[in-house]
Amino acid sequence: MLALGSIFTTTFGQDKEETWFDFWVGSWEVTWTDTNGSAGNGVNTVSKILDNMVIQENFEVRAGAMKGYRGMSLSVYDPKRRSWHQGYADNQGGYFNFIGQREAEKRIFKTETVTQKENKLIQRMVFYDITDNSFLWDWESSDDDGETWKLNWRISYRRMKQ
Repeated sequence: MLALGSIFTTTFGQDKEETWFDFWVGSWEVTWTDTNGSAGNGVNTVSKILDNMVIQENFEVRAGAMKGYRGMSLSVYDPKRRSWHQGYADNQGGYFNFIGQREAEKRIFKTETVTQKENKLIQRMVFYDITDNSFLWDWESSDDDGETWKLNWRISYRRMKQ
């Protein structure tokens, strides 16, 4: 079995689609400053389950305006379709269905386009600046079918010491 530190070096550098999100596995301290300037923090525990075929996430806000918010996701690589899929649900009744992709060194989960009135809405999570012990995560939205993106939430991830 690989140590967590070696997961990054042995899989992140490879272009195997099925390993695109392995960097995320671990226990993380998360921090952010919201658009009103208020700080928040929490934890995100991400593990591989079901014979290491599924990535399970458990996110919890511990301080700040969103204290008490909890969410969880299941992410899986479908080798038949050669694509990543994620279902995310939270304790406020929210649910999102995402498709995973890669753009250079960024890893992205994005919703399908939904048309409301004349707007074509998309939501996405972007993982970037990925190292062994840290990365940034942005929650973004677009109302013009992905032509432009608005930053809604940026979280800084730091791996917890074991």
